[in-house]
Amino acid sequence: MAINLFDDTSWRSLRPLTFTRPVADLRVGILTIAEKWAKQLNTDFGFQTQDYLSAKFTAKQADLFINGAICPNEALIDVVSNLKAAQALYADDLLIALRLEEAAFSFEVDKIKGFEKVFFDEPYVQLKFPEDIFKSNDLEIKEDFKLLTKGKTSATLSSTNVFLGDNIFVEEGATAECATFNSLQGPIYLGKNSQVWEGCFIRGSFALCEGSSVKMGAKIYPQTTIGPHSRVGGEINNAVIWGYSSKGHEGYLGNSVMGQWCNIGADTNNSNLKNNYAEVKLWDYENESFRKTGLQFCGLIMADHAKCGINTMFNTGTVAGVSANVFGAGFPRNFIPDFAWGGANGFEVYTLNKMLATAKLVYNRRGMELDDIEVAMLTEVFERTKALRHF
Repeated sequence: MAINLFDDTSWRSLRPLTFTRPVADLRVGILTIAEKWAKQLNTDFGFQTQDYLSAKFTAKQADLFINGAICPNEALIDVVSNLKAAQALYADDLLIALRLEEAAFSFEVDKIKGFEKVFFDEPYVQLKFPEDIFKSNDLEIKEDFKLLTKGKTSATLSSTNVFLGDNIFVEEGATAECATFNSLQGPIYLGKNSQVWEGCFIRGSFALCEGSSVKMGAKIYPQTTIGPHSRVGGEINNAVIWGYSSKGHEGYLGNSVMGQWCNIGADTNNSNLKNNYAEVKLWDYENESFRKTGLQFCGLIMADHAKCGINTMFNTGTVAGVSANVFGAGFPRNFIPDFAWGGANGFEVYTLNKMLATAKLVYNRRGMELDDIEVAMLTEVFERTKALRHF
């Protein structure tokens, strides 16, 4: 029997990253949250999500529903897998999981009020805000590393490389030459057909997912994930980059999250620490104001399809929305609305037709097609974010 991962209120607080996906499709560590649960429970998965996302992220017929903002751990897996029909698992007031009496594609909260409550009082990882992704990445890389490598034998890498420690796992087809890998402080995972080019310095914890590459001379610091089919260079520290994105040149990216189909121009840098060492604030879509993060180090949150030109300078705690396109000299504002076009000298609307034309070319370059489902989803995001574009 499959499982469904459901969105709770964190879908709203995780915007703009969740404008284009359910919460459980967020990647933290090596896998997405949905992939973690499915692999742990050895089952297929679907999503109970926002209506406009459900054409792409479909539901399965299932009796087990799990909160998509919660990452699994050993204790949670044990409790969730043993839930009986008409039982619901809570941590205080937070609904973590429930098992229906009959399989269905969705559930309504009002309909489960009579369920027997089971409580979970051990630690767990919950994603509530975008910065939780890079904050939790080190722990989740280590958990996913154990999950993905259990009972498996690593492939080998060329003798031209230097290895400090042996906490490294190499999937089939991964290659590296003349690179330095330090796994003394955390594991290093190289996914299937990934590449590490000459002269790279990589310190774990680090995950390079399937089909991705690290270009020559890159410096990769711990707590970093490069998602599938992405290419990176320069200096990266405690950042999570999702699939089909590029940071291919020199420049610094730190304490950041970068969505899918993003591109960062050459010599782009982000600040992750304020000059006065003060607490960093991030734009909050729910309250339409800046929210205190409690963090001293916080860089860039970049949603899907966002891009920036060469030599872009992102200030500490910048949020760039879906399909934001940034260029020009100077520091742009700390909140760059979805479908904004411009930079420090001002913005205008990045019209939907122009954005979709670019996205089509980007997909074609990867041998993929921008289909009607994707177009409808991006169109909905454009409409939902109109009020934020006060240009």
